[in-house]
Amino acid sequence: MKRDFLHITDFSTEEIRATLALAAELKARFKKREDFKPFKDHTMAMIFKKPSARTRVSFETGFFCLGGHALYLGPDDIDIGKREAVKDIARVLSRYNDVIMARLFDHAHVLELGRYASVPVINGLTDFNHPCQIMADIFTVLEHRGHLDDLKIAYVGDGNNIVHSWLKLAQRLPLHFVCACPKGYRPDADLVKQTEAAGLSTIEIVNDPQAAVKDADVVYTDVWASMGQKHELKERIKRFAGFQVNTDLMAKAKKTALFLHCLPAQRDIEVTDAVLESKASVIFDEAENRMHAQNALLLKITGKDM
Repeated sequence: MKRDFLHITDFSTEEIRATLALAAELKARFKKREDFKPFKDHTMAMIFKKPSARTRVSFETGFFCLGGHALYLGPDDIDIGKREAVKDIARVLSRYNDVIMARLFDHAHVLELGRYASVPVINGLTDFNHPCQIMADIFTVLEHRGHLDDLKIAYVGDGNNIVHSWLKLAQRLPLHFVCACPKGYRPDADLVKQTEAAGLSTIEIVNDPQAAVKDADVVYTDVWASMGQKHELKERIKRFAGFQVNTDLMAKAKKTALFLHCLPAQRDIEVTDAVLESKASVIFDEAENRMHAQNALLLKITGKDM
């Protein structure tokens, strides 16, 4: 039966834990340069409506290292949803490829790809969520802490697609997740209610960054204006005053706290250069782990992990 990975909740708790274990195994094999090619003679179509450094490089390199060929289809190759219907693209690419990855703006488009494609579809990002990133994030936390018990994640900034994916993860793994954001920039209210109703995690949406990061194990932030919002940056800088992650704010977290950022970062805007370069910062481990987490996800949804 076809498997897609469009939301973290497409996987059960057991599957998420197994995927993290598989990511660790794949990372170890990668470091040893082991000859492991489960995707030999396989192809992956990568649809990009949004440009990206990490998403393209991590998926393309990762799929190649596992023996496959990844085909990049940029915004000028497929103007998905405009030049050609999403459901048509889904069915055409399914005839050529073994898996489809899509990095899009419109979340409805990735859902439609999943509905009409006859091969597995993996969500490389939409405006609503970013599940591959959060799988890499929690894998990074697990690597550095050694466990995920009693984990407090404090996110400071815009209640965006990163927050939405953390909320989805909180429906599968027990977390204390606090999102500190200005008024008017809160995450999706229905998703917050859904996560609270799941009853697995403690969820707080607050307006005070200082209170949010108190005793946190992980402090996380993202750019204040994502792609498609750059024209709002000047206004957002005013609205997000006091939400910068700096040395003083990090001092409110645990001494052993990790700092995460999905990158690219705007240094000295949402986070200071000092924090990015501090011992707490594991942003480059996090970036590297995109590839290993995604490779594990690809093996899971294609059934190659058997």
